[in-house]
Amino acid sequence: MMQAGEYIKERMRESLKDSFKKRRGKLEIIVDILSVAMEGAKKTEIEYKANLNFRSVGKYLSYLEEKGLIDNIGSEYKTAEKGKQFLRDYQQIKWQLK
Repeated sequence: MMQAGEYIKERMRESLKDSFKKRRGKLEIIVDILSVAMEGAKKTEIEYKANLNFRSVGKYLSYLEEKGLIDNIGSEYKTAEKGKQFLRDYQQIKWQLK
């Protein structure tokens, strides 16, 4: 029979494995940002809904603006037509890989 300390260590190890499996890559983060900004969103809203920190969201927004995937309209960000096409293409590829 496993001792309590060993059991806790094992559960923590399993929990860490699960969290690493669920980590998002750059592509998933971009999809999350573009999805949040579909109808327009402020930087703080994108930060919270896409689960990013302030520095990361700034870097991603700059990158997405540079690529023409998102537009900065005053204090809001809105997914550009090119970004909407990117999301459609992403969903199509994800569906094909099922």
